[in-house]
Amino acid sequence: MHARFALARQQGVTEELIAALPQYDTSELFTPREKAAIRFADILAGDHRQASPALFDALREHFTEPEILELGWRIVTFVGYGRLIHALGLEIGQTCPLHNAEAAPGQETQASAQGA
Repeated sequence: MHARFALARQQGVTEELIAALPQYDTSELFTPREKAAIRFADILAGDHRQASPALFDALREHFTEPEILELGWRIVTFVGYGRLIHALGLEIGQTCPLHNAEAAPGQETQASAQGA
């Protein structure tokens, strides 16, 4: 988890804020704007079908339309990245298990191409 939040820590996110994330909606540590963004991320990362007109009305109280779109794209990019990392069984600092996998029929692995 330390690597996951390294950049956030560099930008001033404290252990207290990280620990408060599961209860962000009732925490006094987050601004209403931050709570709206976290709620958006929570919905897009979970059951995205919960993204209702009411959610976007709440987001519009704190963000412009372009900001909502940018925030949404950033959220889904990181959600997708996280899902791929999980599907590949990767851990930060480890080699991708596909790197040394056998090649598909008709393709060479990097090792076989180098004559190993």
